[in-house]
Amino acid sequence: MKHLLIGTAAIALLAGCTPKASAPAENDKVALTETTPPIANADGKFETSEGLLLSAPDYWGSWGIDLSVQDTSVTPGNDFYAWTNGKWLDSFVIPSDRSRYGSFDLLAEKSEQRVLKIIDDLAAEQPAIDTPEGKIGAYYNAYLDTDAINAAGLAPAQPYLDRIKAVQSLDDLAVLFATPGFSSPVSGFVFADDKDPDTNIFQMRIGGLGLPDRDYYLKADDKSVELRAKYLGLLTFMLDQAGYEDAAGAAQNVLDLETEIAKADWDRALARNPDITYNKVSKDDLVAMAGDFPLVRTLDTMGVGGENEFLVAEIPPTEEELEAAGISAEDATKLGGGFPAMFQIASDTPLDTWKAYLTAHFLSDFASVLPKDIDDANFAFYGTALRGQPEQRERWKRAVQATQGTLGEAIGKVFVERYFPPENKAAMDNLVANLRKAMAANLEDLGWMSEATKVKAEAKLDAFTPKIGYPDEFETYDTLVVGNSALDNAIASQKWQIEDNLADLGQPVDRTRWFMTPQTINAYYNPSFNEIVFPAAILQPPFFNISADPAVNYGAIGGVIGHEMGHGFDDQGAKYDGEGVLTNWWTEEDLAAFRQLGDALAKQYSAYCPLDDGETCVNGRLTLGENIGDLGGLSLAYRAYQMSLDGKEAPVIDGLTGDQRFFMAWAQVWRAKYRDEAIRQQMLSDPHSPPVYRVNGVVRNLDKWYEAFDIQPGDALYLPPEERIHIW
Repeated sequence: MKHLLIGTAAIALLAGCTPKASAPAENDKVALTETTPPIANADGKFETSEGLLLSAPDYWGSWGIDLSVQDTSVTPGNDFYAWTNGKWLDSFVIPSDRSRYGSFDLLAEKSEQRVLKIIDDLAAEQPAIDTPEGKIGAYYNAYLDTDAINAAGLAPAQPYLDRIKAVQSLDDLAVLFATPGFSSPVSGFVFADDKDPDTNIFQMRIGGLGLPDRDYYLKADDKSVELRAKYLGLLTFMLDQAGYEDAAGAAQNVLDLETEIAKADWDRALARNPDITYNKVSKDDLVAMAGDFPLVRTLDTMGVGGENEFLVAEIPPTEEELEAAGISAEDATKLGGGFPAMFQIASDTPLDTWKAYLTAHFLSDFASVLPKDIDDANFAFYGTALRGQPEQRERWKRAVQATQGTLGEAIGKVFVERYFPPENKAAMDNLVANLRKAMAANLEDLGWMSEATKVKAEAKLDAFTPKIGYPDEFETYDTLVVGNSALDNAIASQKWQIEDNLADLGQPVDRTRWFMTPQTINAYYNPSFNEIVFPAAILQPPFFNISADPAVNYGAIGGVIGHEMGHGFDDQGAKYDGEGVLTNWWTEEDLAAFRQLGDALAKQYSAYCPLDDGETCVNGRLTLGENIGDLGGLSLAYRAYQMSLDGKEAPVIDGLTGDQRFFMAWAQVWRAKYRDEAIRQQMLSDPHSPPVYRVNGVVRNLDKWYEAFDIQPGDALYLPPEERIHIW
């Protein structure tokens, strides 16, 4: 709920040896980190040879697949996800301090404990406070010191609460909206102009909601009503802590205000579409749009008052723009009034309501560095009510997360030195090159795309920039000031991020910049840079292992590489050319065919309804980009794997063919268990489908999967050939 969001147009996946020129051949000896399934200790944890304690075994069999967790009572054609992972899914108990757990979380645990070791080692050297190492230690220790936080009570927060109380006019409010530490419906960040990607521009979004998405305020089902009541309880508690006499009444006013903002906001699926969110507006027109709200004060305080143009995402489109964007009249009703309506709300809402809003949000936003009763109340809603997580995570884990969020690249520099061998980078370079070749071959074979559009698609593919492991230069955080107050540090972090981002205005776009740290378990595609990015920490089992069976590496990290490449050609990424320019490079007929394929895939995923007796379903339109990435990515990875065999037959290992091992590797990557509340939140607000559908929903569209496992009519996942969707 920051007033200024530091972000990019990136689309995420959900993060000394002698280099090898390529991945090992099929007959190379396989030697993974753990060769036998480890046994849990008395606490139910699994200790690695490195001394890490994990919630699940870091075990992937002798060649890359853990066959011990297969459920062969299920057939691949009825539930391929369960056939590969079923015994693990049936037996694994989600840790009480998590709302989900899977392969990503296992690696996140490893990364978290390695980062703790880095922090401890740096602290032992007693670095000066003005060095990156000193700042890491000071930030971590201040966050960890709950005795000091509890003893201080609300005293550290009082100067900020007093600033809220002092608001006497819309001018005062407009200034506070732009001040680090305070929530605001006016959000924004500096990033490359979608239609001029060499130029940075300030981009504005509607923000300031306490619930994850506008639909939480607007839906009338029992669960939504229940969650709003609990959120109202949280607001009431926060305002009571701040000394409000009628905390319940003020909280209701805040909820009513946020509901109006939600009505002005846009449906998340439609807000993905740059055809309607790209609105370049002059400063004069933007100020005029704001009406009585003194936006000039906000822009000046933000430090962008001297800009002549802005990108403003949510401006209601004309009928012509809706038609050109392929948005139906029904979908258009999901577009709220956008910024014009939000500015009207800002002007019409009583200042006392805004002050209550700012107060409740401040205490909630910074609850983790405020006294325990505030932190506990915040977790009871955001952790337990929203995500089903029974217990708060241990303080040291949260301290690691908070420190990484502020000083991530300084930590990442050491992380890479310790945990990312050069051979991994070399092997990844080879895999990416092979996926490029596979994508080029796929483009040549596309029957639904004309030669004119293929030429443009191939040019975009040729222009892809891969980034592997870590940036060439790491951030030094010279101007970040860290002390012994956890709250002051949190606000200083926000202030530094804002100022660092704003410094890009007037500067050339820096295409060497990374938007994830090396220790992040994730990956992303950035359409404005036309780049695919793979942080070091994701390049380990089950995603990638230099010694694993190549079929496994292609099915796992190869599928991830293909997924990120696929984002360049998904329903929104395909609107950018090879230089990162938002432009239509399609013929009219090809664009219509592409939209038709996307519509069919969206319909397919919208039929997956895992909760509330089939009433709560995947949003096929919101998840379309990720689903295209998965489908195209696995298809590319399969082709790349076949090309790597160079016409030779892959060996059979443990009774499994190369093709079977390839598809199992993809299923293993997405092995995860979610609490119902967490999966509900994901389906409402996340563009990624639940893990089971990232496996079953993909493979049932791939002909080679049917051949590999002899899938027949009558199997639950069987689709007739004419219903299988092939896009890339």
